[in-house]
Amino acid sequence: MEDYKALLERMKAAQLALLAAAAKARTLPSEGALRKIADLEVAIGALEHLIDEGALNSA
Repeated sequence: MEDYKALLERMKAAQLALLAAAAKARTLPSEGALRKIADLEVAIGALEHLIDEGALNSA
C-alpha cells in the first residue's frame, strides 16, 4: 500500500510542477501540457479511489 501512496504523491507533485510552470509563463499552457495535467488528474483520482476503497491491499 505504501508503494501506491508514494506513487500518488509523485503524481501530485508532477501535476503541481506543471501547473506552477504554466502559472509562471503567464500564457496559456500548450495542448500537451494541458493534456498531461488532465491525464494526471484522472490518474490521481483513480488511485485515490482505489486506495480509499482498499482495493489495492491484495495487489
